[in-house]
Amino acid sequence: MYVHEKSDWPNFRWDNKSLAQQLAAVRHQQGRLIGRMEGLGFELKREAVLCTITEDVLKTSEIEGEFLDWNQVRSSVARHLGMNVAGLKPASRDIEGIVEMMLDATQKFNQPLTAKRLFSWHAAMFPTGRSGMHKILVGRWRKGSADVVSGPIGSERVHFEAPVANRLNSEMKTFLQWFESETSIDPVLKAGIAHLWFVTIHPFDDGNGRIARAIADLALARCEQIPQRFYSMSAQIHKERKGYYQMLERTQKGTMEITPWLIWFLDCLGNAINGAQMILSIVLRKAKFWQAVAAIPINKRQHLILNRLLDGFVGKLTSSKWAKLAKCSQDTAHRDITYLLKHGILTKDPAAGRSTNYSLVRF
Repeated sequence: MYVHEKSDWPNFRWDNKSLAQQLAAVRHQQGRLIGRMEGLGFELKREAVLCTITEDVLKTSEIEGEFLDWNQVRSSVARHLGMNVAGLKPASRDIEGIVEMMLDATQKFNQPLTAKRLFSWHAAMFPTGRSGMHKILVGRWRKGSADVVSGPIGSERVHFEAPVANRLNSEMKTFLQWFESETSIDPVLKAGIAHLWFVTIHPFDDGNGRIARAIADLALARCEQIPQRFYSMSAQIHKERKGYYQMLERTQKGTMEITPWLIWFLDCLGNAINGAQMILSIVLRKAKFWQAVAAIPINKRQHLILNRLLDGFVGKLTSSKWAKLAKCSQDTAHRDITYLLKHGILTKDPAAGRSTNYSLVRF
């Protein structure tokens, strides 16, 4: 029997004493990180949010085996945040959709979570009405069964069977009512329970894992009472995905006692908050760079491309790439680069092939 088939479903139980120390540590980590980020100032905070949401969108999709284009995701997030980023690359409809869903979940955390809102998230994720080659129901609860399986055809292993379709209206009504009305549970624990509960119901034909993680992000944003995200649970779950799936399967085949799941969730959340130090270091590195070159007049094109290099430019920077990214002529690109070479901001890489490459000088 699966957990949703038990007579006491969905009356989850857990041992608060077993969780108390770990929960207190995580809440302390949350407070310290938010305090550090609040001290950055508006522009640096926006930069941190851009890095975090980009990582969140990429990794929540990679958990499901879908690999998105980094440039498209970053460009989409930047546009939604109203940020001017060099070389914006038009994003596909499905990338725009998942970015919109993630931002809606966190920036509008105080808006109620309803079936209509979940349907809009689902429709945004699957704008063509297909998941890969397969046509799916979009913006509606599924009509068929939902199994989580692995292995080759003919030798599949069933990890989990979700509730039958005719239970979904009632199941989701109960879940959504609990999510909006339950106030006695610590908000961090509530995020972990909501994630588990939603992914167990599995109400859609596809996208349940990504929406479950978005719901957890929404609950965490309510906990912190800020619309900005400075850490990515999805990125951390991606790192720990083997343990994630093992713990889900064990819990879904267990009882209503979910203390082990919540211990795992708190541990993953703590690791995610610690991982935010990497994003903070990138943002601070950019801030220090601009402080170091503050006395040097830099035009808008140069500012855009230098920021692109600081973000982690993929490949070699050439004058032709500069011209393409800055949308200028080759001569203008050459003048821009020559100026930065003269002021010690760029350096020529050792000769390699027909094109001259340039890199940032380490400040």
